[in-house]
Amino acid sequence: MQDQLLNLLMYCIPTLVTGAIAFMFFREHLDNETNRRNFLIKKDLQKEALPLRLQAYERMALFLERISLNRLLVRVQPTSEESNDYEALLIATIEQEFEHNLTQQIYVSSECWGIITTAKNATIQLIRKANNSDKVTDADKLREVILTNLMEQESPSNTALAYIKNDISDMW
Repeated sequence: MQDQLLNLLMYCIPTLVTGAIAFMFFREHLDNETNRRNFLIKKDLQKEALPLRLQAYERMALFLERISLNRLLVRVQPTSEESNDYEALLIATIEQEFEHNLTQQIYVSSECWGIITTAKNATIQLIRKANNSDKVTDADKLREVILTNLMEQESPSNTALAYIKNDISDMW
């Protein structure tokens, strides 16, 4: 009886070891195949998403250029002599540009989007601060004060543009 049990164990142990090794190899193979498929899917998605991301960064760079105060003041002329009307017109133009590019936040990094939003808000604050100055009496004087203030400090748009360029260079 002991011989039969020993004989049975002699056949079962190698079979169990072989089965366990085969199971491990099979599981490893399945994991590798799953990882390979996931990699190929991500690669295909990146191939399709990269042009969209680059286009989003381009559009955000254009947005920042368009709300840059020195360009904005040239492009948006005052409709009346009132500085408050001109302030409202400038801010409305910035907000309209921003809303036009709102969907681009999907394709840019959240940190980049935050910096772009901060640049927009800082630009609006610069306009409001300039309009609250005692020197401002009419729309033309508001333009003058904004440009003078801009010479003393760096434009928020330029800071955000530098970040966008850095973010894009990290993609390569």
